[in-house]
Amino acid sequence: MPKGQIRKALSGFYYVLDDDGERYTQCRGRGVFRNRQITPLVGDFVEYKADNDREGTILDIDERKNELVRPPISNIDQAILVFSAKQPDFHPLLLDRFLVAVESFDIQPVICLTKIDLLSDAEREELDRYADDYRTIGYDVIESFIDDPTLQERLMPVLEGKTSVLAGQSGVGKSTLLNTILPSLKLKTDDISQALNRGKHTTRHVELIEVNGGLLADTPGFSSFDFEQLEKEQLSACFPEMEQRAGGCKFRECLHLNEPKCAIKKAVETGDIPEYRYKHYLKFLEEIMNRKPRYSHD
Repeated sequence: MPKGQIRKALSGFYYVLDDDGERYTQCRGRGVFRNRQITPLVGDFVEYKADNDREGTILDIDERKNELVRPPISNIDQAILVFSAKQPDFHPLLLDRFLVAVESFDIQPVICLTKIDLLSDAEREELDRYADDYRTIGYDVIESFIDDPTLQERLMPVLEGKTSVLAGQSGVGKSTLLNTILPSLKLKTDDISQALNRGKHTTRHVELIEVNGGLLADTPGFSSFDFEQLEKEQLSACFPEMEQRAGGCKFRECLHLNEPKCAIKKAVETGDIPEYRYKHYLKFLEEIMNRKPRYSHD
């Protein structure tokens, strides 16, 4: 049976590109998938049979490296987290929420800060301090401004050979960024609603487009995250600067709250871990611990 990858999903059809990268087959999923509550996703590697020259049926789905719900996509290598410096204002708590969620899916984050040309000198200094902190942690941080002529050449090496999605609040410039990378898309970029200080987007389907030897999801991506799947013991592993130091804690299951001889709290005191990152960790931990228990319907 031929194998391939789902590159696009639209109205219940899945467009599978064969392993040779030469032809697309418009497929439906097997009927049994619905009974088993299995939904094929863009990004899935699948086995399929061709019913004729153009149409076929997906028979089997390979095990996924990861999967997201919004957008519904699988086997992602990295997420480009697009955050504006202004309009809407930069929000480190929201960025950390995105970073934690992305890390929890074993996806490599890349931070892209847009609209830096709108900042005053004092605001630019503050943003630079945040950017330096994230670079020290180990994240790639790309800064850009409106009509930045160098953005495309700086982004291309980041995209090379990887499957990427864009994520970020509405109105931060995701569509503009996609248009910079892929001018042929000509995505509709809505103006910011001044009253709400946030944008609105209109994306209808998910599609992976080939860019520089990699794949990029043609969608403004996800705009919010909760921590439904994350347990409290797993949270600190989603903060790389905590993960690196957790072995120094006295207790193996240390939650870095009130435990004695906690390497994380010591690093916050010495300034090796930014205090705001630790505060965000505590906020997310409280959210997870206060989460209502999930009930199984089995």
